[in-house]
Amino acid sequence: MAHDDDDDDEEEYDDEDNYDDDDDDEEEDEKPGHGHKSKHPKEETEEEYEYEDDELYSADALNNTKRAEVDVVFFNRVPKVGSQSLMELMAKLGKVNNFVHSRDVGKPHETIFLQPPKQKELIHEIYNLTRPRIYSQHIAYINFTQHHMPRPIYINLVRDPIERIRSWHYYVRAEWYYRDLKAKLGDRAPPMPPKEFMEMDLDTCVKTGDIHCQFNQMQIKNPAGDHRRQTLFFCGQNKKLCMPFNSKAAMQKAKRTVEEDYAVVGTWEDTNITLSVLEHYIPRFFTNAKTVYYEGRDRFSRVNKNNVTRPISEETRMILSKNLTHEIEFYEFCKQRLYLQYNAISDGQSLDNDDYMLIPDSQEEEVDEEE
Repeated sequence: MAHDDDDDDEEEYDDEDNYDDDDDDEEEDEKPGHGHKSKHPKEETEEEYEYEDDELYSADALNNTKRAEVDVVFFNRVPKVGSQSLMELMAKLGKVNNFVHSRDVGKPHETIFLQPPKQKELIHEIYNLTRPRIYSQHIAYINFTQHHMPRPIYINLVRDPIERIRSWHYYVRAEWYYRDLKAKLGDRAPPMPPKEFMEMDLDTCVKTGDIHCQFNQMQIKNPAGDHRRQTLFFCGQNKKLCMPFNSKAAMQKAKRTVEEDYAVVGTWEDTNITLSVLEHYIPRFFTNAKTVYYEGRDRFSRVNKNNVTRPISEETRMILSKNLTHEIEFYEFCKQRLYLQYNAISDGQSLDNDDYMLIPDSQEEEVDEEE
């Protein structure tokens, strides 16, 4: 199940010091958005990280939950992957499984990179809250143990990179988005953009090289805000390594972080598999996840759904594919790991058949009618 256009209260995200404060080389690009060569800083190196033979991965070997040192789940959620739906599901599960779900206070602009003192301050804030708890925030991965703090249970979601960009493009061009921001943030909310911005389709945006649809390789600064990639949320807090756009080194670091620290990185594009893996690998928090999800599936699948999204042309897909190579590879890596986790717990047998058996008959009929 794919959540087409789903979530998030914020328009864009930035680092704590603002990207423009970084002392990086200026790019000299020919025409933006078409995968050309340009003058960019040299890429940081990071060791290749790939999976070995699938047979080496048992359920126990793929279980990072056992490494957690505190009863806290840290959901450093990626924008436009369906995180609002998962947060609503976790809030419902909290009542069933006796835990609390909380999130950060909404802001006009996200700060996903923090200086070390601010990182430690956030960790202390989270650990001063009652437990067991799931805490959600748009923020790049933070290594708690580097701050001499107990390791939490890390989770996240990913989404097809091209669909993420399509979703984001029309999400920030929906009038209801700005009305919601105004209601939540008051005078701090950004104003409604001009008509030209609101009516621009993604095909035109990419074809004309509009500033909001540029994909310059290894670019550090994007004045329109960097909504283009999800590796930022897994690479970590090292801006020199993680910031260059579509960087192979950033991708490899993100892969390593997922493999070594994340209990589960799921996707709504594989709903049953994601929920099954969450239930098995993090049972303290996600027991009965499928039951609760399917009982309220109609509600969960419509959280922040955007009805103004349009399809995109094959030409646009090709341009995006050529410029998102490492983003796409990272996404496929996360899906591969999710499938390995699922196969390890199912022993080659499908676990999908029990989903509807757990739903009361009245609910089952309603779901079948909607499908």
